[in-house]
Amino acid sequence: MKIRIVDAFTDRPFSGNPAGVVLLESGAFPGADRLQLVASEVNLAETAFAHPLPPGGEADWALRWFTPATEVDLCGHATLATAHVLHTTGVASGAVRFASRSGVLRTTAHEDGTLTLDFPTAPLTPVTAPAGLAEALGASLLSVHDTGERLGDLLVELADEATVRALRPDFRALTACSRRGVIATAASADPVCGYDFVSRGFFPGVGIEEDPVTGSAHTALAPFWAARFGRDSLTGLQASARSGLVRVSLRGERTLLTGSAVTVIDGELLAGL
Repeated sequence: MKIRIVDAFTDRPFSGNPAGVVLLESGAFPGADRLQLVASEVNLAETAFAHPLPPGGEADWALRWFTPATEVDLCGHATLATAHVLHTTGVASGAVRFASRSGVLRTTAHEDGTLTLDFPTAPLTPVTAPAGLAEALGASLLSVHDTGERLGDLLVELADEATVRALRPDFRALTACSRRGVIATAASADPVCGYDFVSRGFFPGVGIEEDPVTGSAHTALAPFWAARFGRDSLTGLQASARSGLVRVSLRGERTLLTGSAVTVIDGELLAGL
């Protein structure tokens, strides 16, 4: 059985966010305990497992995502990575629909090699910062928003790009502040640099201290910054050590996320599922 490592939201290897991708034969998924063992072995932010569905239904493939510690409800970069594998191996072309824990997610491949994900927009609710959040991040907070049950994150606006880049969180303290994690963001320091806002994602609640590029977080970042900038199409830079760009287009209850991907490892999973 093939297993691939794909760098997502980048057009260069060894940048963006790496994800494991395992394409299974048609039929039901193996037990979650087996999928979790593989994800723990791969030890990346997420490993995606997908199998084809019978034709004529509302989706083409079933898709699940696992961190090294748990199954998650929504993952952007591993969905992008899975769509990339399907297209580059000739298994699929055009649009692919994935049945997931967050409903049917549609992906579309473009002639320039980029892929667009159609994801549900995260609802934003202003909230009071939990006790200890500013101290755990090590920065003053301009605003805090809850991102809803699906993400389970807090979206935190900071003073500027330099503050976001300089964060060195206390991850143990941060775990107590939200269900999944914290998305820290600020406007770009330079309006002509090629991106409109920066972010970093810290998710110790699901076993990921810092995620290199978080597609799902941009379903909350898109409505937040669209309201600030007064336009629906923006580009975000996730300013992790690996870094990556996510182009977002807000479409009401849906958010389109566009990026590139590169396969860096194509191997064989010898332990059977």
